[in-house]
Amino acid sequence: MAYTAEDVKKLREETAAGMLDCKKALDEADGDYQKAVEIIRVKGQKGVTKREGRTTSNGLVIAKAEGNLGVMLELNCETDFVAKGDRFQVLADELLAHLLACKIGDLDKFIASTLANGKTVQQTIDEGNATLGEKIELRRVAVLEGSPVSLYLHRTSPDLPPQVGVLVQLASVAAEAGKDIAQHIAAFAPQFVRREDIPAEHIATERRIAEETARAEGKPEASISKVVEGRVTGFVKEISLLEQSFAKDAKKTVQQIVDEAKTAVSAFHRFRVGQ
Repeated sequence: MAYTAEDVKKLREETAAGMLDCKKALDEADGDYQKAVEIIRVKGQKGVTKREGRTTSNGLVIAKAEGNLGVMLELNCETDFVAKGDRFQVLADELLAHLLACKIGDLDKFIASTLANGKTVQQTIDEGNATLGEKIELRRVAVLEGSPVSLYLHRTSPDLPPQVGVLVQLASVAAEAGKDIAQHIAAFAPQFVRREDIPAEHIATERRIAEETARAEGKPEASISKVVEGRVTGFVKEISLLEQSFAKDAKKTVQQIVDEAKTAVSAFHRFRVGQ
């Protein structure tokens, strides 16, 4: 049975397999399209373990926020071709729906959990590995619940799914402020909500580095203490959300924006594909 270039294109779009693999499958299936799909899936299953060592630097961030609940996950793959394909995005939708239903924020426990169809998350991902012909990896998940959650997703390229996602939880309803703060977090990548959340060892390490740097720069001994404290303060402001200058108005801090909205930031999660 003969096949056409359109058959190869269709098979590639449906399975996300390489063009050469699609041609080989159609040759092996003697042009039978459905049989070729099965061949690619079988070969994909056999190749899952071979792909374990590959790097998954592409993918997407997908999230959903409804009232007092927000969930988000990062699903990785090897190439942007797969990342922007329907099959990969359907898989991400399926995993997100399950995360929204089970509310399991621990990655290992979520991977071991079972979907409504009786398959575990890991089994579902393994099937994705086989069908798409690439290593597919669920890198992280986040769940925030109990008070209002705002969401922001950002595309770094118009032809790719969102690569950056932010969930931010506020103490009370402040939809506009929540959205603005989520966008700020996406752009400025703070690591903690407030300075009190920064581990003491982080501060100690930064202080030691600042002191060693100041001495290496030949700063006068009498001024080293002041220089060190200034640099540590700058470090704290850089990684603490509430002390950062607000993205939309640099004359204000994020804390001032929060105060004006008469709320407080309880927690946030920021995912960027590959980081």
